[in-house]
Amino acid sequence: MEMVRVVFLTVFMFFVLVTVHEWGHYYFAKRAGILVREFAIGFGPKLFSYKRGETQFTLRLLPFGGYARMAGEDPEIIEIGSGQTIAVRLGQDNKVKNIYLDSLDTRRNVIRGEAQYTDLEDELKIRLDVDGEVTVYDVHPQAMMIKGTQQTQIAPKDRQFGSKTVGQRAVAIFAGPVMNFLLAFVLFALHLQMAGIPIENPTYVKIGDVSANMPAQEAGLKKGDIVVSVNGVAIGGDYQKMISLTSASKGKEMKWTLQRGEETYNVTMIPRSMEGEEGGKVGITPELPTRKAGFGETITKSGVAMVDTTKAIFQGFKKLINNFNMNDISGPVGTAKMTGQIAQQGIQYLTYWAAILSLYLGIFNLLPIPALDGSRLVFLGIEALRGKPVDPSHEGMVHFVGFAMLFLVMIAVTYNDILRLISG
Repeated sequence: MEMVRVVFLTVFMFFVLVTVHEWGHYYFAKRAGILVREFAIGFGPKLFSYKRGETQFTLRLLPFGGYARMAGEDPEIIEIGSGQTIAVRLGQDNKVKNIYLDSLDTRRNVIRGEAQYTDLEDELKIRLDVDGEVTVYDVHPQAMMIKGTQQTQIAPKDRQFGSKTVGQRAVAIFAGPVMNFLLAFVLFALHLQMAGIPIENPTYVKIGDVSANMPAQEAGLKKGDIVVSVNGVAIGGDYQKMISLTSASKGKEMKWTLQRGEETYNVTMIPRSMEGEEGGKVGITPELPTRKAGFGETITKSGVAMVDTTKAIFQGFKKLINNFNMNDISGPVGTAKMTGQIAQQGIQYLTYWAAILSLYLGIFNLLPIPALDGSRLVFLGIEALRGKPVDPSHEGMVHFVGFAMLFLVMIAVTYNDILRLISG
């Protein structure tokens, strides 16, 4: 049951991080009037799908991320050639609501004819030759093109991504990372509320974790015990004093006085050193006494955590660039393994880890790497400076190559993660 809980928490955490990111793209694209065709979590084959409004919400097999597919970003509408026989169905407003491209003989309540002229982006009109009689039909801006089981909503020019201003498109792209930053802040705040703030100058040392196969465990010490004295020296709240006395007593018997609830008891332990370390250890870590964080403290300390974690992330990037080592990189498998280990320690630690990952996801997506949000913002910046967009085919090729490279890197790090997992 514990394993099921850990797996659920791990999957749920990744689901939340990706969903929040893509929701940022989705929401601000919709605000700008862009048609969002699909909101997907994951890549590859569909596992689950349902449609709400104009958007298909999809859960896919490979948990490497997600996307909000906007109209106009990729070639998507099947062109209707001049002279092609099609069928249309009119709505109550006498505008074309369905356009059928195949199986025309099986369609009912439709008008069949040869398309002489079709404009589904600007004029929204279809001119049909029906048995020698030519008629022009207005097309509804949400009309569907149907071929087999595939239904695609048309995208008038004003509903396409490229028709919006540079500012609107930049907001729709930048919103994904911003949502991750906001989520990270909220998660840091939740962690502070759960963990509390360490009390300065505590009056006692309480035992937190007790390491397995170490003198403290062998002597029966438990989490929550309070250390009263070591070799007759009162400890109070001075954890460093306890460490110094223990370190200096390597291989020597020590007398410890502890308090458990209302009971005081004595034990003897012989500290021993860990491999590669000097000084004695008994295998305990303190549980720092804390107090509840106030509202103002929660806001300010969450901000400090955001800044400190951001610095650490960029230091990691710098180290990776200056001294590249494949073992310093983890993909989904390695990250999931670490997340599972943290989830076993409790929701408090998992919340903090999720905040770090959310912040990392936002920062990483803003890097100017092709196929990432940062690269798309660079192209929008170039467009703003030169007054006209970069050739869509050139930009599309850059993103395609970048995505392919990222996918290859993902395969490599995943393979490395699996090898490390097998080797322990």
